[in-house]
Amino acid sequence: MTNDVVEKGETLVEVNNLVKYFPVRAGLLQRVVNYVKAVDDVSFAVKKGETLGMVGESGCGKTTVGRTVLRLIEPTSGSVKFNGKNIFAMKQRELKKVRRDIQIIFQDPYASLDPRLPIGESVMEGLHIHQIGTRRDRVDIMLETLKKVGLESYHARRYPHEFSGGQRQRIGIARALALRPQFIICDEPVSALDVSIQSQVLNILKDLQAEFGLTYLFIAHNLSVVEHISDRVAVMYLGKMMELTTREELFRNPLHPYTQALMSAIPVPNPHLRRERVILTGDVPSPLNPPKGCRFHPRCPVAIAKCSQEEPQLKELLPDHWVACWVAEQNIGK
Repeated sequence: MTNDVVEKGETLVEVNNLVKYFPVRAGLLQRVVNYVKAVDDVSFAVKKGETLGMVGESGCGKTTVGRTVLRLIEPTSGSVKFNGKNIFAMKQRELKKVRRDIQIIFQDPYASLDPRLPIGESVMEGLHIHQIGTRRDRVDIMLETLKKVGLESYHARRYPHEFSGGQRQRIGIARALALRPQFIICDEPVSALDVSIQSQVLNILKDLQAEFGLTYLFIAHNLSVVEHISDRVAVMYLGKMMELTTREELFRNPLHPYTQALMSAIPVPNPHLRRERVILTGDVPSPLNPPKGCRFHPRCPVAIAKCSQEEPQLKELLPDHWVACWVAEQNIGK
């Protein structure tokens, strides 16, 4: 894929041709016998102050993209530029400085918090690592940050097990926010929460974005959540990007058959209205041995012969609407 898909304009993060393969080892000598192709040639950009939603089924590579961008997982190839500098080419000292500006909110807030530390100490951990201010300054920043996410100062002395799931996720947001970053990767931050709590956490994220000018990569599998918070949406399937466009355009005019199937599964709040469901048959192919051609063609209800032979590239079929699909390309061309 060419790098033309990267948005023109004031961008904060540029991901070009990102690849991450995990080796599969077997035998007495643990030789590499295959690779799990978790992320396979993905490119996109995130503009300053926007929220890019990334959706897809479990196992499609969304979380791997987020963690590889941060270099929590080392990439196989590709590049990620943050403010014009390639993160993958940085030495550890330079990378440490950049990580102050790039933070992550994990999917499971309980697993990401040290059960032996009061949550005030957890929130201050990043401030201590980056040697920001005195101990008194760090405490002040921590208390202010807890207040921003709806917690009180007395909560700082409590331990993770004393909080509900929604409160723990607020603590996770506070940890990410304490360093006043520019870019936050939200890795399914509301998927484990009740619907009422989801809306509270999403509203906190939107308010913080407006107040601090934050930029988000919001990873999720719930399209309703993505529609609520995102400016643009990227749809992934089996390590590949299938579609990328604005939120309004995606929900008004999805072009890829996979996106259309995802859209058809969104519940309609009106009991008198029914969507025409697109039922996908078969299982998701293994990333160990992805199908030839378009990776979605074994389950695609409208696949043509070309789909099983040639892999479609992500192309701009409509203004600011990128799609990797031979059928959509054929239909738009008519």
